[in-house]
Amino acid sequence: MMRPMMPHVTDSLERLFTVHRADKAADRERFLDEVGPRIRGLAGSGVKVDDALLDRLPKLEIVANFGVGYDTIDAPACGRRGIVVTNTPDVLTDEVADLAVGLLLATVRQIPQVDRYLREGKWLEKPYPLTGTLRGRTVGILGLGRIGRAIAHRLVAFGVPIAYHGRTRQADVPYAYHKTLLDLAHASDVLMVVAPGGPDTKGLVGREVLEALGPHGVLINVARGSLVDEDALAAALASGTIESAGLDVFADEPRVPAALIAQEHAVLLPHVGSASVHTRNAMGQLVVDNLTSWFDGKGPVTPVAETPWTPRPT
Repeated sequence: MMRPMMPHVTDSLERLFTVHRADKAADRERFLDEVGPRIRGLAGSGVKVDDALLDRLPKLEIVANFGVGYDTIDAPACGRRGIVVTNTPDVLTDEVADLAVGLLLATVRQIPQVDRYLREGKWLEKPYPLTGTLRGRTVGILGLGRIGRAIAHRLVAFGVPIAYHGRTRQADVPYAYHKTLLDLAHASDVLMVVAPGGPDTKGLVGREVLEALGPHGVLINVARGSLVDEDALAAALASGTIESAGLDVFADEPRVPAALIAQEHAVLLPHVGSASVHTRNAMGQLVVDNLTSWFDGKGPVTPVAETPWTPRPT
C-alpha cells in the first residue's frame, strides 16, 4: 500500500493479506529495496505507477486502483509486463452523476453565492439579483460513458435538449451526436466534461472551445482537471467569454489556481464527486474484492481495458 487508504479498506486487507505500508515507512526507497522484490499486489489511490516503480516490483501481479479513473497508472506498461490493473467503475456512477447535476444547478442558479448573500445580511438591504436558468439551454456532454449516460438520464427529467461528443456515435441513445468537440461547443450552452483523463485528453477544453461555447455558456467539469486549460478558462471567465463554470476537479490538486478562485461566478468544489460514505465504502470494497478474487485464482472483478486478462471459459 503506497498511500493511506480508508480504514475499511486497510482493515479488510490486513485481515486477508500481509500488507506492507509504504506510507508508514521512514525511508521509502529503503522500504522498496527491502520489500519490493516480494510484492505481488498493489492497492492505492492516485499512486503513480510507471516503469520506474514497476522495475522495483518484479513479482507484481495486480494493481487495484481506488477510483474509476486510472490516469496515474501506466496501464499499457503494466499490460506489457502481464500485470492486471483494476478500477472501481459502476459503484460511483450514480453518486458522481448526482453531484454533476447538483453542480450544474448550483452554478447556473448561483446557489453558493446566494447563500453567502443571505449569511452576510445583504438580503436585509435588497433582494439578490436575478440569476441564470437551465431553461432554453442545450447541455452538451463530452464523454458519454457510464457516468455521462447517467447524467444525461437525469437531465432528461429537466426537459433540456442533450447532445454529446465521443470517439464514436452510440446507436442506442437518442441524443444529438457531434463529430468534434468544437461542433458540440458551438451547439451547446452547457458543456459537461465527463471524459477520461490522460495525455490524449490533456488541455482538450481550451480557448477555442470556450469561445465556441459563448457568452451564455457554462462549463462543468467532474472528470479530470487535466482536460481543461485552466489558464484559458480563468481568462474566459474574467473577460466574459463564457458566463460561468462549475469545477470539481483541477489539474494540480489540491492546489487550485488563484485566478480561478478569484472568479465570483465560478463554483469550485474540492473533488467530492464520489465523496459520500456510502459510495466510498462501496469503492473500497471493490478494491478488496478485486484483490481477493485475484489471489483466490478467480481473476479480477473489474479489469481495465488495457489489462492482459482473458476470462477462462466456464
